[in-house]
Formats: sequence, C-alpha cells, structure tokens
Amino acid sequence: MKSIFGKIRDGFSKTKTQVFDRINHAINAKKKIDDDLLEEIEEILISGDVGVDATLTVIERVKQRVKREKYEESQELYRILKEEVANIFPETQLNESHLPAAPYVIMVIGVNGAGKTTTIGKLASRLKDNGKKVIVAAGDTFRAAAIEQLDVWADRVGVEIIKHQSNADPGAVAFDAMKAAQARNADVVIMDTAGRLHTKVNLMEELKKIQRVIQKVIPEAPHCNLLVLDGTTGQNALNQAKQFIDTVGVDGIVLTKLDGTAKGGAIIGIAHQLEVPVEYIGVGEQIDDLQPFDPEMYARGLFE
Repeated sequence: MKSIFGKIRDGFSKTKTQVFDRINHAINAKKKIDDDLLEEIEEILISGDVGVDATLTVIERVKQRVKREKYEESQELYRILKEEVANIFPETQLNESHLPAAPYVIMVIGVNGAGKTTTIGKLASRLKDNGKKVIVAAGDTFRAAAIEQLDVWADRVGVEIIKHQSNADPGAVAFDAMKAAQARNADVVIMDTAGRLHTKVNLMEELKKIQRVIQKVIPEAPHCNLLVLDGTTGQNALNQAKQFIDTVGVDGIVLTKLDGTAKGGAIIGIAHQLEVPVEYIGVGEQIDDLQPFDPEMYARGLFE
C-alpha cells in the first residue's frame, strides 16, 4: 500500500520530470547562488506553466531570504524553494472531521470533462470513512450519463442518492436533496451541477438558480462551492475559475488528472492568482486517489 506522499509524488512525476528536474540540473551545475542561477530558475518555472505572477513572487521571496539570511551554497536553494512554493498557497478550509454545520452542503461546480462526478464519488467515500452520513444529489440533469455515473458511485460507496429523470429541473433535485438531508439527519449533501449548457450565460444562471433553491430550505447554504478543474489544462483553468468566482463564488478548488500531465505546476499560479485554497488533488483513478491538498507535501513531491 503506497503512502499518501508516495501517491502525490508519483502523481506529479510528469511535472517533476518536465519542470523540476530541470531546476535540479540548474542548481547542481552551480556551486554558488547568483543572479544568473535565480534567473534560470525563474525561466524554468514560467515555461513550466507556473504562471508569471506566482513565479515572480516566489523568486522575489527567495532573493530576499538569500540576502537577509546570507545563503551562498546553491544546494541551500532546495529548502528555500520548497518553503516558498508551499507558502504561496492559501490555507485550506474544509475539515472532513469537523464540519461547521449539519447538513453541510457542498455544491460541486465546473465544466464538463473536469471530473466533477468522479470527484463527488471519491469525496463521498472520504466523508463516509470519516463517519459522516452523506447524501449525493444528481443535479446535472442535462446529461443522462452524469446521473447514471453518480448512481454507480453512490452504490459503490454506500451512500444515498437523490435523483430525477434526465432533463428534469435541477432546482427540483436540489430542493428534494435539502429536504431529504433534513429529514434523515444527514451530515453532508454533495450537489452535482451541470458543466455545460447552450451558452456560458445559461450555465451561470442555472447555477445561481440552484443556489437560490438551496437557500430556500437552508438559508446559509451552500456552505462550500467546490470548483473542479482539469489539471491537464494548465493555466487555461484560470479563465474558467474566474468565471465561476464572478458568478457564484468559489470556496475551494479540486485539481484533477494531475497524474497524466506535465502541467501540475499550474496549481501554484492558480492558487496564487485566485487566492482560493486548493482543497483536494486527483492523482489517479482509484477511489482513494483524491487526496487532501498539503502544500508542504506537494513541494516535497516536486523537489525530492
């Protein structure tokens, strides 16, 4: 059985090979820290989809520490880079063991193909393992396959599902799910949503409508809008994220498919620019391959 660190390290292996092994090579080629070395690291990070803003912030912090703490040996850069990459990330908010409300409503949003439904199944499994009574709601009624897929996950995990027919009103599913959660003393409701309608405007309006319906039953909900982003899209995920943030707000991010991409460095830029915590990362297909995001473990996985 692989350790959590092992899974994360393996999940980022392509990113590590494409980006961070180049940093290792640059550091090992020099004995002393100088401007040329830091400039080379800066170029590697930017070319590795980390993003310009996040890269400049990390490099500037490294320069300040090198100057202030009088570091000279190039090998010392490993530790400083690890620490400053970890420090870029906002603190996570979602504590599976201690949820601040019951039922705690998580609305899962994102475009089709990002891995929303699979994420819901894996998250439901994690929460159930933490002793929570979980209900999942099949709110992506515009895609029959999404309802069927969530049904399979609910059966596999052993949680209840609230679903209607294909093309039913997602608001009605949301309403029934909230009522069921109250009646059955559920700890958590995880609400799936559509990822594509005819236009972006339609999609965003539908999400706002679902929020309003949820609030009719549980005024303070949803407690967490969890945005699922496809890690293989790199910095392009930023544009998607901004639209969801502007429309319904985003409390946390799940970055999926990181095991199949060399663009795992984008997670640094996304967290830095959006100032939204990365709550989970997907590093494989297995049910336990959705892992809570740990910035220090992430940095270790890249540089060790």
